[in-house]
Amino acid sequence: MNKRVHFIDDDPTAGDLFRRFARSKDYEIIIFKNPVEALQDIRENNSNLVITDLSMPGMSGLELLESIRQTDIEVPVIMITGFSTEDNAIKALRLGATDFIKKPYDADELLKQVDQVLQKSEVRKTEKLSRPGIKDKQDQFGMIGRSTALSKIYEIIDKISDIRCNVIIEGESGTGKELVAHALHNHSVFSDQPFIVIDCGSLTDTLLESELFGHEKGAFTGATQTKQGLLEVASGGTIFLDEICNISDTMQMKLMRAVQAQTITRVGGITPINIDVRFVVATNRNIEEMIAAGQFRHDLYHRLNVVKITMPPLREREADLELLIEHFINEFKERYQRDIKNFDKPSMDKLKAYSWPGNIRELRNMIERHIALADGPVLSIDQVLIGNDTGEGIDADSPTLEALEKRYIMKTLDKCNGNKEQTASLLGINKSTLWRKLQNWQKSTDNNETD
Repeated sequence: MNKRVHFIDDDPTAGDLFRRFARSKDYEIIIFKNPVEALQDIRENNSNLVITDLSMPGMSGLELLESIRQTDIEVPVIMITGFSTEDNAIKALRLGATDFIKKPYDADELLKQVDQVLQKSEVRKTEKLSRPGIKDKQDQFGMIGRSTALSKIYEIIDKISDIRCNVIIEGESGTGKELVAHALHNHSVFSDQPFIVIDCGSLTDTLLESELFGHEKGAFTGATQTKQGLLEVASGGTIFLDEICNISDTMQMKLMRAVQAQTITRVGGITPINIDVRFVVATNRNIEEMIAAGQFRHDLYHRLNVVKITMPPLREREADLELLIEHFINEFKERYQRDIKNFDKPSMDKLKAYSWPGNIRELRNMIERHIALADGPVLSIDQVLIGNDTGEGIDADSPTLEALEKRYIMKTLDKCNGNKEQTASLLGINKSTLWRKLQNWQKSTDNNETD
């Protein structure tokens, strides 16, 4: 079957010339003057290569490229630019363009470029066919699961392994968004470059700006020396911004400039610094709803949303639950030097029936606690999970997280014979946090008795 090559340029002579020069090739040339119509045809009938002009009325070449990448990550795109500067060409490459060529171009040069791009595309497809199957992906990407939902994510990671495009990862807390970010970087062609993680929710605007952009000596009180920003450090690689929706509108605007221009200026500085960073961001909130409410900038969202990955909650990954349980049992029995086999059948039934509001993080913590407090090789879900005479717990119709938390803590405290320091250590919380919770529960009990 002949390769389908789409050529989009609002100048009709450009398309006619390209068709004439490509006459000797076994290509099916599809010419469009209207980029919107071209996009529809590409989506409906596919394409092996897209060649598009940068400047067109109605929809620019960059906008066309972004729209193509929303539905087809792999199709090669050659961008034609008539500008003397390379700014737009560089932007195109960062948005996922395969290559670019400047006007005026030589027809033979363009055809040679087309041949090379199509050949490389075929090589990549052949290589991907020889890669491990989906069943082996969990080992390849460091993620546990073979469910349909996770298999689709593995495929996306594979498809963009050789493309430096920005990615948004959505999903509830505890679903493993950072694991996906690591997989995206580790299985990219620039995996030998830096991978930097920033938790946006834990930093104030001032600290976040200093961390991202760096600062010059004397920029503020305490700035005793010049500091590189993490965007500089990450240049050539990936920066992962967790909980991106927690940053202020001011920081969103500053970040948008960095994403768009790939340049930064240190706090207190005046000299722009070029960077080359792939932005991977994560959120457990609905960004579209935040945009509609005026809480998140739509221009930043569209710059980041070249590819979107949605992590499914654990309740939608029934096929993966036993694999995850086995994985965490092996992890913690080795850490705590316990001879643990598995959960007994009634306990496994309860684990499968539970909705896991805390997702994988909750599952992992639950298994760690049970192994740490285990009395034998077979684990059994104790009263802290299956409930007591109140009927609440893991198998209740509507357990509250507060009730589950209290039972976890009180059961662990009992196992530790009232030792608060040991209890806090097993629970993974500060002793002061444990003390405060116990005090609050005691006050609540006293108030109820008084009433």
